[in-house]
Amino acid sequence: MDFETCFNTFPAILMEGAIGERLKREYHILLDDRVAMAGLIYHTDSRQAMLNLFREYLSIAEKYCLPFMATTPTRRANRERIQQSKFNEKIIEDNVRFLQQIKNTTHADMFVGGLMGCKGDAYKATEILAIQDAQEFHSWQANLFTEAGVDFLYAGIMPALSEAAGMAKAMEKTGLPYIISFMIRDNGKLIDGTTIHEAIAFIDNVTVRSPICYMTNCVHPIVLRKALACSFNQTERVKERFRGIQANTSPLPPEELDNCRALKSSDSISLADDMMKLSKDLNLKIYGGCCGTDKSHMEEIAKKIKEQRH
Repeated sequence: MDFETCFNTFPAILMEGAIGERLKREYHILLDDRVAMAGLIYHTDSRQAMLNLFREYLSIAEKYCLPFMATTPTRRANRERIQQSKFNEKIIEDNVRFLQQIKNTTHADMFVGGLMGCKGDAYKATEILAIQDAQEFHSWQANLFTEAGVDFLYAGIMPALSEAAGMAKAMEKTGLPYIISFMIRDNGKLIDGTTIHEAIAFIDNVTVRSPICYMTNCVHPIVLRKALACSFNQTERVKERFRGIQANTSPLPPEELDNCRALKSSDSISLADDMMKLSKDLNLKIYGGCCGTDKSHMEEIAKKIKEQRH
């Protein structure tokens, strides 16, 4: 079964929880200044730590009979950053192979996604690329992921419409299913001020093969509920096309969380309850975790999904 068939068939899909934050806090692993997590597969200890975390999340999907989406830790591994690092373009294929090896160990429906991100700071919307520039800039990475055989492409925490649209145009040319995930505020807008409805409508209109869906990551479910409750986002298009969240456990703004020394987290039951409340308001399908989440949060979410389905 391919990813698009899975998306259209299953009522719920589990995505991984936090990886980078847990590597730093639990394993005391330092990330590369240029490509962040992407180079960790080349070191025995960090590779094993990532393997442990992905297998934790996969085991939850297996336990609750849910399809599982896993994305490569490559959000910062764009062409420019790789060229400025000690690595080369093979880092993309090697990260895909890392997740594909995990996929080969399970009988669950697991799908490997190529994770891409904006050129600049996702939390401040700096170095925003225009549509054409973004398409050219991100095509290099999208094509490498395609050659490596990923199941889908995933644009993570996109703060601005122009770059998200350009990335979508780069992704559609690969022929792979892809998802655009926005960085949003509780005012119902991306960081650049575009409403969620406007962003979805614009990208749908400038692409021939539109994203399989839209979602958000690095925000708390309460923030998303408030954002989508804004009158300008109460549209049929948003209800039909916005389908997922990788949730933080804290409602604090992500840039504040990013600079916290102490972990800001809510308990697993509270987060799962907030996710289920969100699910009742929206036509959610993809449930994942971001800052503050661990195995306990993802297991409680999976448990609630199963209860909701029965």
